[in-house]
Amino acid sequence: MNMLAKLRQFYVQIGQQLSRFLEPLALFFLRFMVAKVFLDSGLTKWDGFLKFNVEKYDLFMYEFFCPDPVRPGALQLCNPETLEYVEGSFVVKMIEWLAVSAGVVEVLLPILLIIGLFSRFAALGLIAMTLFIQLAVFPTWDHWINPASWWAVSLLVIVARGPGILSLDRLLGLDAKPAAVK
Repeated sequence: MNMLAKLRQFYVQIGQQLSRFLEPLALFFLRFMVAKVFLDSGLTKWDGFLKFNVEKYDLFMYEFFCPDPVRPGALQLCNPETLEYVEGSFVVKMIEWLAVSAGVVEVLLPILLIIGLFSRFAALGLIAMTLFIQLAVFPTWDHWINPASWWAVSLLVIVARGPGILSLDRLLGLDAKPAAVK
């Protein structure tokens, strides 16, 4: 075996050992870090157990779906001329439902990610939320580059690789060890 082949083999073996020891930690910390972003946001929507913070309705109504000034390309649900809503309308009820749903999803899915239970589905749910935020609420390139693309890429890694060995999915046999890529 020539020197170049030995060097290649050594490099491959080091890479395999590093992957074996570091991948479980990397996947755990990746799950934790992306979950923390959504969990922190979700917890601000609650005043206690099952007590939604009604001030968050205004955040959804006037910051997200009726901003002043209007964000080009954003989903605008209020009257574009007056920037007001018809009180008690279907649109207002839908926004209130979206606010509460976001509060539930932003708490439940990150908790699932942190403990590593149904991790791929939790990551897919948060990818859907990221895409909605990006396409409907903040449709700018700046928001996509930072922070939305980081959330999406982190979550895609979890969907692709799984939660890793440090997860309930692995413990319960819900996620097999990923196949080696050749």
